[in-house]
Amino acid sequence: MNVLLTCAGRRNYLVQYFQEALSGRGEVYSADASPDAPAMEEADRAFLVPPVDAPGYFDAVLALCRKHRVRLLISLNDLELSLLARQRERFLQVGTWPVVSSPEVIDTCWDKWKTTRFLSSCGIGSPKTYLSLLEARRALRSGELHFPLVIKPRWGTASIGIFYPENEEELEFAYRYSKANIQRTILAAASKAGGNRSILIQERLQGQEHGIDVINDLEGGYVCTFVKRKLAMRSGETDRAVTVQHPELESLGRKIGERLGHVANLDCDVFLLEDGCRVLELNSRFGGGYPFSHAAGANIPAALIAWAERREPDPSWLTVQPQVIAAKCDRLVLRRSKVDESFCGY
Repeated sequence: MNVLLTCAGRRNYLVQYFQEALSGRGEVYSADASPDAPAMEEADRAFLVPPVDAPGYFDAVLALCRKHRVRLLISLNDLELSLLARQRERFLQVGTWPVVSSPEVIDTCWDKWKTTRFLSSCGIGSPKTYLSLLEARRALRSGELHFPLVIKPRWGTASIGIFYPENEEELEFAYRYSKANIQRTILAAASKAGGNRSILIQERLQGQEHGIDVINDLEGGYVCTFVKRKLAMRSGETDRAVTVQHPELESLGRKIGERLGHVANLDCDVFLLEDGCRVLELNSRFGGGYPFSHAAGANIPAALIAWAERREPDPSWLTVQPQVIAAKCDRLVLRRSKVDESFCGY
């Protein structure tokens, strides 16, 4: 049972979680386009591969999986997910199970406009969202929409291109700047498909933010929901949080998991307002909030391994203790190990 984390980046904690879950029954590999990615140092073996958008990327990862008998493949990058979902059968043929949702589910989560449409179809609240300045200005004039607002890419990740205008002048500037700036980022290719409708204008939610991990099994069947109250954010990621018991949000997680049918972890951002909850985003992958669930007793890496081996996971892996407070911190990882570069030439 070897596990490969692609686009491993800074997710050292996931390397550790899978190593602990395997307990020596297999190895945890990291693959990244940068030999200096921190997670490369702490994996059992590290592999340099081409960038995700390179023509030979999936050939390289496939060869890696075949040669090293990788059983589970887990991507940690939004830009890779939709591509991997369409390559799923190739990996299954060499005995590797890509832990990724269907292309349709990935598209629903990746395209933030489709996310709002999906949530609406489920009767779940989300921020008021507009695809053009004209539509947003009409809503402002009618009183349907009020400042402050949020400007963000329709296909977004890592808080790239997000602005918070508080008046008409800032709205005009933020919209045009975001539209121009996005072409200089990793989101350029994805945003091209949206043309003039690649930037979203949303109401800025004011309320207590929560993060929920909605867990499905490898077949897309709903399993459980973990809830955290966010105490602090940093660069768009949860920095401090406390686990809580919250029946309303747990029920919300069940509804989303059953209707969406995603695979494994779904990372969701939810705001609690006076008139109910609003779901801000859905991310069909391990998100930055998962470590808080893990610190409180959850063990989704162990559950994924069990499901891959056709075993039932230990029920304790699918629960969290409430009122566990945790915080992230930075640390240095020195590069000592040699990175295998034999797969980067595809």
